[in-house]
Amino acid sequence: MALVELGRFARIEAQILVGRLESEGIPAVAFDGEASIADGSWLLIPTRVMVDDEDLAEARAIVERPE
Repeated sequence: MALVELGRFARIEAQILVGRLESEGIPAVAFDGEASIADGSWLLIPTRVMVDDEDLAEARAIVERPE
């Protein structure tokens, strides 16, 4: 079991995606969401959404599925 990157997203979008994945039973975590918040450049740094390598295919399908 290892974490892999699902993708890089805007900070708020990443948090929403983590919630969506978790509601589907896929544990997820957002990395780098607070990076450089002190100097005001946090909007420029994408947030990585990470999932377990065994959940990657299912997570990608959820991300690509239209609402």
